Amino acid sequence: MSDPVDSKSSGGAQEVEAEEGYNPADHTLDYDEKAKVADYKADAVEAENAEHNMGVLEAVRAYPMASFWAFVMSFTIIMESYDVFLIGNFVALPAFTAKYGVYDAATDKNVIVTKWQSALQVSGQLGALIGVFVAGPLTSRIGYRWATISGLMLLNAFIFVFYFAESMPVIFVAQLLEGVPWGIFIANAPAYCSEIVPIKLRAPATQMLQMFWAIGSIIVGAVTYHYNPRLDASAYKIPIALQWLFPTPLAILIYLAPESPWWLVRKGRLEEAGNAVGRLGRKTRLNISETVAMMRRVIELEKTEKEPNHWELFKGTDLYRTLIVCCVYAAQNLTGNLIANQAVYFFEQAGMSVNTAFALGLITSALQMIFVMLSWFLTTYLGRRTIYLWGSFFNVIMLVALGVAGSVGKSTASSLAQASLGLIISVLFTLGPAPASWVIIGETSAIRLRPLTTGMGRASYYIVEIPCIFLGSYMLNPTGGNLGGKCGYVWGGTGLFCLVMAYFWLPEMKGRSYREIDILFKRKVPARKWKETVIDVQDDE
Repeated sequence: MSDPVDSKSSGGAQEVEAEEGYNPADHTLDYDEKAKVADYKADAVEAENAEHNMGVLEAVRAYPMASFWAFVMSFTIIMESYDVFLIGNFVALPAFTAKYGVYDAATDKNVIVTKWQSALQVSGQLGALIGVFVAGPLTSRIGYRWATISGLMLLNAFIFVFYFAESMPVIFVAQLLEGVPWGIFIANAPAYCSEIVPIKLRAPATQMLQMFWAIGSIIVGAVTYHYNPRLDASAYKIPIALQWLFPTPLAILIYLAPESPWWLVRKGRLEEAGNAVGRLGRKTRLNISETVAMMRRVIELEKTEKEPNHWELFKGTDLYRTLIVCCVYAAQNLTGNLIANQAVYFFEQAGMSVNTAFALGLITSALQMIFVMLSWFLTTYLGRRTIYLWGSFFNVIMLVALGVAGSVGKSTASSLAQASLGLIISVLFTLGPAPASWVIIGETSAIRLRPLTTGMGRASYYIVEIPCIFLGSYMLNPTGGNLGGKCGYVWGGTGLFCLVMAYFWLPEMKGRSYREIDILFKRKVPARKWKETVIDVQDDE
């Protein structure tokens, strides 16, 4: 995000300034709002070149606090992950099914009927769908920090409804309400993380979202595994109450975090943007005015007379960018994500005992976190498109294999094969398509439309997920389709369709600045040609 200061060649005054810290008052000329691009273009070029020349470790050393604040913002995803996996585990929790389920003679135990199982799975997503449409305009107006803090305070209140619910309809409403702040978190987190770090750190910073999704499932897995033997209400009340651990501490941390400097530049608050850049990195290593100049250059490139609005997402080259974000988000539900989200229930339907199913679910979540961290290196060095395509390809192969395992008749070997393949699919998903998706989502949209684009993209995720949840629940439920592993044929088919679409339309954005990405989209360079296309550092169109 900035040019490291060369202590050997800098003059004495510059060294003193670096040691004493950054003072906006000394740079009023740099922040003249009426300045033309030509007045600060040289500084912008220097800052962009510096980002391109940084290695990963150098970027971490230059921007340690940017990495920390991206970590904090990514942590908000735990709330949605925790609750999604909690509801998924509740349908297999004996105490919960004893209170809210009906007796199934075929399995000789209580089960949650298909309609309520599906309703509980989609209730939070319906709320989140509302939340993502609120997030875009709200964030564009008040910024990432205050929008996220507002969501955290709302979540604190809505958890009360969930905790004291005593019937399925009230649980449904509670999940619907909790979903609204989830939508704000999931729309803002990838955008904020991608904006506060330099080019070399965009992949790991945005992929932390997938890691925290896995951590949320680990916490749920450990909690529900511990309380699984209990047959009273505490088996599900305590896991619900544990949600209160997160919102207030996170709200305090995010209050202390700097606002995205890109958002501040969009608002014309240039001195505040300089302060934010100084807080994100080491002032002795940064040339803050050049970094702000780089941001101004990109904002000017995208500038229009109108305020950002949803209609702009579907005009000109922004339509292509919006479709990439929407399709990458939606594809998560079509390439094995639902098996990962319902892992415990899947293992149980594959023939595992309840305790074994919960243990396998916990193991799956732990492996997912490890594989997400491995994906940081793969995506950073091999690229987003490469990891996404190859990961999707292997996922399709495993899904078809799962279908075959589910088609050979019921036996111990078949059950073990289905459980093993279910675990492999859930873990492989977090090595390839899932973490690469977060990077693509954070990089693709125009800066001025980013809060709106990420919100629209996540909305497409929920729009596709909701019917898929009904379909997935029907396929697995013994009172529904009772397909077991044969559901792999369905998800393998949809996964293959997503793979073909990505091959033709998904560009490689590894190592590209936001200026270069803007120009490549405006020039309508074919997706498969991006990697070999050279953009001159002086080009503005």
